[in-house]
Amino acid sequence: MVLATAATTFVLRRKLTHGRGPEPDTIFWDLFAGSAVILPAILVPAVQWPPAGLVMVALAGTTAAGTLVAAGKVERVLAGRPGRRSGFASDSARHERILAQWRRYELDPAQTIDYPAMTDVRAAETAALAKAMREAERCRVTAGTDYRAAVEHLALALSEAERAAGVPQNPVVGPALRPKAGI
Repeated sequence: MVLATAATTFVLRRKLTHGRGPEPDTIFWDLFAGSAVILPAILVPAVQWPPAGLVMVALAGTTAAGTLVAAGKVERVLAGRPGRRSGFASDSARHERILAQWRRYELDPAQTIDYPAMTDVRAAETAALAKAMREAERCRVTAGTDYRAAVEHLALALSEAERAAGVPQNPVVGPALRPKAGI
């Protein structure tokens, strides 16, 4: 019961404080799943001996309060670390811009028809691009890696793949942002 109470409290706190706002459906199901374990753990002993039910309620309340306090302390400690990954926000933003540029070739039918090599991993440059995307994503989520270098390598791999696919280069706008002739 202690683990179920702690897990339910932690998940609900996380969703309510760090999510995109309270999502009633997911919050309901998380609360329901936790209650499906916690309530029987309280009610079964209470049926046998009523003071045991009070002890279990007190234990569940103490666990929930302790989880809330501990989670808050851990978040404050993690938030207070100076220079955790310097430049991460700008590297991440650049990473997203590069992925958005590549997605145009993947999701826009006109781009896919005009530049089929951008989605064909049999081409060496496109295969290198796919590997660079995997490496950049791995570095994004793994501490102690050189995320900035991985994003730089991804940018170069995209540029090489575009060059090999015959995408027109525009030094001012960039290769994928150049408007097509006749549109």
